[in-house]
Amino acid sequence: MDKIIIQGLQVKSLIGVYEWERKTKQSLLIDVEIGMDLSKAALSDKVADTLDYAALALAIEELANNSSFELLESLAGHIINHLFTYNGVYKIRLSVTKPKILANATAVTVELNRTAH
Repeated sequence: MDKIIIQGLQVKSLIGVYEWERKTKQSLLIDVEIGMDLSKAALSDKVADTLDYAALALAIEELANNSSFELLESLAGHIINHLFTYNGVYKIRLSVTKPKILANATAVTVELNRTAH
């Protein structure tokens, strides 16, 4: 399976269950793996034959920045639903990491894996 992978995309989002979490946007890290056929782009060397990953990263950043969810799971699902609107995307693995949210852990990460129907 061909993939486009973006790792450690830094975004800000209003996210959390507790009142103190909802006072300001928090930093999150997003990793996304998009399954799609990249053979045409591999032959043509044309960005039109693939997903523009800079535009994709910007779209994810804007989705996170303009959202307000309590759960990482909900934000991840929201982003995945958007990514499936891109032509040719048939599989997505997306993880959202919230650093320094627990006193005794480095981070909490939620990972969703979805395949187009």
